[in-house]
Amino acid sequence: MSATISYVAIEGIGEIRPRADLAAEIARGLERIGFVPQPGDALVIAQKVVSKAEGRFVDLRSVTPSARAEELARITGKDARFIETVLTETEEVVRAAPNVLIVRHRLGFVAANAGIDRSNIEAVDGCELALLLPRDPDASASSLREQISARFGGPVGVIISDSFGRPWRYGVVNVALGVSGLPAVIDRRGETDRHGRTLEMTEVAYADAIAAGAALAMGEGAEGTPVVLVRGLHWTAPHSNGQRLIRAKREDLFR
Repeated sequence: MSATISYVAIEGIGEIRPRADLAAEIARGLERIGFVPQPGDALVIAQKVVSKAEGRFVDLRSVTPSARAEELARITGKDARFIETVLTETEEVVRAAPNVLIVRHRLGFVAANAGIDRSNIEAVDGCELALLLPRDPDASASSLREQISARFGGPVGVIISDSFGRPWRYGVVNVALGVSGLPAVIDRRGETDRHGRTLEMTEVAYADAIAAGAALAMGEGAEGTPVVLVRGLHWTAPHSNGQRLIRAKREDLFR
């Protein structure tokens, strides 16, 4: 493994609007730091700018809540229109409590509010906007990787990340939603430890670990640095996408 892994926030990426050429915006930021691709390079890109570029906005003024949304709004104390928007992206409601709505997203993520967010969204003409996750984060990661790699003449891995809470622990951490050009998971089962014992359960959430580190450079508030260049990575495992990180419902031991 490489002795040094670095995280560099890419400055100067402005407000991303619907149908923006996000790959070009990122490329310009990389050009400003004189980027030349090296083996082990990856970009961690905040989900929010991907969703904005893909136009994944919903104006809550246009939403009519269902009876189920009204019921959950009474339990959670949240806007019923927002709840209805969450339900459109939801496969299953996992938990509803005051100020809390945990769901299984249609792509398998278990997250508060199906990952739908209203922070850092520019108000336009009185709209009450909410922002959904990308429709297909793996496809988005693959497209951005292809465009950026072609522009710079060398392969660059891409992780689309978002901040999720964790059961039984306070705080959020960055996790990988979409992955392209590197392994999402490294399966180390069958290897041996330093004492010769065979590893039986060890699967490393490699893309999640990279995304978590990138959050320290990216920030979680008003920092405005949604893209982080990670250098010095090393892997030999096959590439896999973000869906490789999703545990099947039949393996859920907590419900």
